[in-house]
Parts: sequence; structure tokens; C-alpha cells
Amino acid sequence: MQYEFQNKKIVQFVNEVEIKYSVNLTKRLYRFALDIFSLLKTIRKEKEFDVFRYQLSKSATSIGANYEEAQGAFSIKEFASKIGICLKEARETNYFLRLIHDLKIANEEKCKPLIEESEELKNIIAAILLKIRKKI
Repeated sequence: MQYEFQNKKIVQFVNEVEIKYSVNLTKRLYRFALDIFSLLKTIRKEKEFDVFRYQLSKSATSIGANYEEAQGAFSIKEFASKIGICLKEARETNYFLRLIHDLKIANEEKCKPLIEESEELKNIIAAILLKIRKKI
């Protein structure tokens, strides 16, 4: 029964955060990953830009994947660890988006809103991590 108790605590915590930020983070991260793939199609097809397509696709999808894994965490510590990975991946995603934008190698109309969204996601995830670390 220990597992159920800890899992309920995590579910309650996630619900509190989502209510506070008026967001369903799972859906928002999924939408973000889809939008990233839409942007990736616009990156110039030169070999030197392959690394951007590869790295951005990995980091952007990893945010949502790790958030999904966090939902199944067995403990608050495991949850915090997965959220920490989400934050690292969000930071990496933001970095690659800024590089792509500044190099002007993709559609700017698609890139700029994704940079803004990645900043917001970083802030939300960082807030979750800060709050959960206070509980550990």
C-alpha cells in the first residue's frame, strides 16, 4: 500500500501545480513536440544543419516523455528526478531553438513562438521542481 499512498501524493501535487498555472502540462508538452516537428520540416536541408534537426527532435520530445514518466513515479524523490530531467531537456531545447532562429535557417514565424513557449515551459517546470524540492 506504500506505493498507492506515494502515488496519490504525486497526483495531488501535480494537480495543484496545474491548477495554479492554469495548464494541463501533459497536453501542452505533447502539442509542443508536434509543433517542433512542424518547425523541423522548415530547417534548410544542408548537411551542417542535420545536427539541429536531430538534437532538437530528441530534446523537445524528451521533455514530454520524462514528464509522462514522472507521473508514474513511485516516490517524491523519483518524481523530482524526472522533473529535473524535464528541466534540463527544456533548457537544451530552448538553446537549439535560439540557435536556429539566430542562424535564420528555419521559418521564423514558426520558430519565434516556439522559443517563447519553451521559455514558459522552462519556467513552469522549474517552479514544479523548486516546489517539490521543498517537500523532500
